[in-house]
Amino acid sequence: MPKTFRPVTPSLRSTVLESHEELTLRGDGTRARVKPHGPLLVAKRGTGGRNNLGRITCRHKGGGHRRQYRLVDFKREKEGIPANVASIEYDPNRSCYVALLHYADGEKRYIIAPHGLKQGDRVATSTQPPYRVGYCMRLKDMPLGSQIHNIELYPGRGGKLVRSAGLSAQLMARSDGYATCKMPSGEVRLVNEQCRATFGMVSNPEHALRSEGKAGRKRWMGIRPTVRGTAMNPVDHPHGGGEGRHNGYIPQTPWAMQTKGFKTRQKRKSTRFIVKDRRKK
Repeated sequence: MPKTFRPVTPSLRSTVLESHEELTLRGDGTRARVKPHGPLLVAKRGTGGRNNLGRITCRHKGGGHRRQYRLVDFKREKEGIPANVASIEYDPNRSCYVALLHYADGEKRYIIAPHGLKQGDRVATSTQPPYRVGYCMRLKDMPLGSQIHNIELYPGRGGKLVRSAGLSAQLMARSDGYATCKMPSGEVRLVNEQCRATFGMVSNPEHALRSEGKAGRKRWMGIRPTVRGTAMNPVDHPHGGGEGRHNGYIPQTPWAMQTKGFKTRQKRKSTRFIVKDRRKK
């Protein structure tokens, strides 16, 4: 269940956060979580949304708490080598949890933690059963109807699809070297059956129920305030200006790109692998 707060302050009245009950504790009697594995941490530098010329190219970024990036293994290419789950840990860089694996050959790696994976469980990358949560296989070896995540788009390049908290795709069919997968958005697309994916749903499904409760919590996350276009002048935004409030415009970005239903997919990208568009019912 998500964590709600007694309204000691006005902001706590509307704050809803994840309970984080799945995370591994240190085991020293305190309620502290385990520390991340040092060799798999790298420094993460903030850009403030600016490019190499110092110009803002992505608005509303800046500040926030310092973070260290966890090196996550999206490829899962250690085939045939079993691993034990040492801990389920929080990752400030993503909405889901990560799991620290101790492989039988002594190597340690982080993976995206599936929902239901616990400390002490065994996982592996293989071509044979069991078809359990956390096991990784090629799509051609998986049973139809499987619930999967962390799906590769190109064999060996690592998982790109279905990596956010609480998401999962479904393996629907296979033919002519391609697997048909139904994505969380409703899109049905073809993926090369040599691509790997992981069984199960991504951890932390409570993330969808999260309510920040106050503006300051967004600032801790490195998100700066957003000014409404209608509050600007005509020189600053297509919605700006006018005598009083008015709503006769087509919703647009500051650069006059339509924002409601207008397709922005690049024309050079192929749609031949998309069987069913996510917008079509």
